[in-house]
Amino acid sequence: MIIGTFKERKPGESRVVLTPVEVAELIEDGHTVLIEKNAGLQAGFSDEAYVQAGAAIRGSMEEIYDEADLIVKVKEILPEEYELLRENQVIFACLHPAANREEVDVLLEKKVISFTAEDTHRYGSPNGEVAGKLGALMGSYHLLSINGGIGKLVGGIGGAPGIRALVIGAGIVGKSAVDVLSSLGAQVTLMDINIGALREAQYLFPKNVSTAFSNSKNIAKMLPETDMVLNCVKWPKHRKDHLITREMLKLMQKGSVIVDISADVGGAIETYRPTTHYNPTYVEEGVIHFGVDNIPGAAPHTASVAYAASVLQHIRNIASLGAEEAARRDPYLRRSLTTYKGILTHEETSEIQNRERALPENVLGL
Repeated sequence: MIIGTFKERKPGESRVVLTPVEVAELIEDGHTVLIEKNAGLQAGFSDEAYVQAGAAIRGSMEEIYDEADLIVKVKEILPEEYELLRENQVIFACLHPAANREEVDVLLEKKVISFTAEDTHRYGSPNGEVAGKLGALMGSYHLLSINGGIGKLVGGIGGAPGIRALVIGAGIVGKSAVDVLSSLGAQVTLMDINIGALREAQYLFPKNVSTAFSNSKNIAKMLPETDMVLNCVKWPKHRKDHLITREMLKLMQKGSVIVDISADVGGAIETYRPTTHYNPTYVEEGVIHFGVDNIPGAAPHTASVAYAASVLQHIRNIASLGAEEAARRDPYLRRSLTTYKGILTHEETSEIQNRERALPENVLGL
């Protein structure tokens, strides 16, 4: 199969879904790999390294789309890519389809076979770990007065205590954020609705980390003394309520910071809206909001090395077995099937966008 990837066009995004290591594996499997010129440069992977691994370099994204049977990339399909899609082409990317009706319209119209990569992970995406760690660092940076913050140092110093941070969600993202903040000396509260996760956390982290059940009332009690909130909860998109409302922001100190790592419009943080690495923050009710929706893009080398390795087997299976057979054999890949030759198969997208869908098992003949 001909596999192609290209430089991401989303602002502030430099990750790659294939490093030279994965390219070499795919070449050994007998496939052809096409890489756009300089696609991995900002992530630390030169064209020469890709060529040495066996890839062929192409001059543009358009050439990649024209030649490749399987398109693999990090982020969603952007408007400038819509007309390049071909019928029966296979797409493997973090599509975020439920939040992007226009993208889904195009995937259906073009009759491609598309997989939502974020749904394929058995143990969670490495991108979540990067987002949690970086989100903690970004929040700490924006607490400084030079960035409009309250002027507090995350870990404090002798005679002046560190900040009080609230991390909502004890999954991979939340635990990664706590790991950084607790190491820097912050007083951290980790919230979740899962007693098992909270129980585990009290043994996993040092004693400057405490735990609490996650609900709006408990959060409201803590907000007046909280310097930084990190939301790591992927809020169900059909819900109309929020964990932190606009009214609750008035409980917080001016210059405190909210980092919405989950980056859901209309999600857990009512006042969230997406931003970019080039203009990352905005202020609501005196509270700084960090809203970048591709946080791992700021550490493209680290994120790419881990992410590419984590999705390689899916890409190998699609390339070697074909999209249908690969999805039949692997339930994690099957649940990520989003569109199949003009048919919607993704459950969350169907619910949020009120569209009819077919079960992946039915279109795959299982």
